[in-house]
Amino acid sequence: MSRKPKLLPLSALLASCFAISSQSLGKDAGSVYSGLTAHEWGTFTSIAGSDWQAVEWSPLSGSTDLPVFVEHFRDPGFKLGLRGTVRMETPVLYLYDSREETVSVQVAFLNGVITEWYPHASRVEPAGDLYGENLHKAGASGRIAWDSVTLAPNGRVDLPTGDRNNHYFAARMTSSTPVRVRTAAGEQEEKFLFYRGVSTLSVPLSAILDAAGKLRIKNHGSPEIPTTVLFERRGEKVGYRIGSTLKEEGVLDPPELTSTIDELGRDLEGILVAQGLYQDEARAMVETWRDSWFEEGSRLLYIVPPAFVNEVLPLSINPAPAQTVRVFVGRLELVTPATEKAVETAFATQDAAMLKAYGRFLEPILATMIKRETNPAQAGRLQSYLNIVYSRLLKQNLGRN
Repeated sequence: MSRKPKLLPLSALLASCFAISSQSLGKDAGSVYSGLTAHEWGTFTSIAGSDWQAVEWSPLSGSTDLPVFVEHFRDPGFKLGLRGTVRMETPVLYLYDSREETVSVQVAFLNGVITEWYPHASRVEPAGDLYGENLHKAGASGRIAWDSVTLAPNGRVDLPTGDRNNHYFAARMTSSTPVRVRTAAGEQEEKFLFYRGVSTLSVPLSAILDAAGKLRIKNHGSPEIPTTVLFERRGEKVGYRIGSTLKEEGVLDPPELTSTIDELGRDLEGILVAQGLYQDEARAMVETWRDSWFEEGSRLLYIVPPAFVNEVLPLSINPAPAQTVRVFVGRLELVTPATEKAVETAFATQDAAMLKAYGRFLEPILATMIKRETNPAQAGRLQSYLNIVYSRLLKQNLGRN
């Protein structure tokens, strides 16, 4: 049975919000505008390898889950060779204002590159071609800037449309102030600033299963990790276990598969609100990632320490908001014995539905299995499966160009 998270008292929540605001505003942020509030959420996705650490993979290959109006670095098909350890997924920056105001926004990404965004950005750096090898070697930061974003609290808003089943649109279900950006082709409007990216940075924790099936977690930084959630889904059966604050090391028992997605969704909303998000923002985040966070397999979800977010993803808004809250969820995909068996069986029986369920994680899962395998014949069989994955990714990528 999952332990319910404890909500922070109001005084602690306000103190936390103030601390996050202070960290995310640089010394050159300029004057503070008391009527402006900024709230942001996002996800850092990575894969746990056999040595605890997050492995390098192709986190953006084959991505087709964004509306057609979203803009891309170079083109949607460039990403097959862009390898990294972290996929930064759908940060959305909400701005709140009671009057019309124009602000500038800039975000940098340590050892990474911004790959998708909306509305149109004034600058995205580095410019030109970029592939996996020079992303890994450069050690530089990508950057995106919106020089002139108009907050439009009054009047008619013309938001771009698309497939309403696309999870991108769930992020709009908040009371945030619409934003407007002028482009050469006309104005673009949205309820938030959106961006994505990939990086070679190291995530703040690692995890591995011990011989007893318990998940052992290590915190690699000095800031505490506020909350961890171990989740598992096998078919229609799901379970999760919520851990306490992680200072250095912790252990989570495997969850019993007796819970429901709705129960976990409500608990996650409470966790996100305790970190400073508004209720509708927390719900929008959970609904945006419901199909992904709660899909087949095992994974560790955790609240990324705000100090880590501000270090690897520094944000500058001018004029500076009176309050800035940034809440990021880390997702560490786990290659458990159950996942290994499911993937191997799916390839052997050509179970297309199960292979699709693991989708973009098939490459790192198989690579991890091969690294662990001591039987040469079995390693060769797994390599043949991995070659199938590479072939499909290449075919999919070539079909876009």
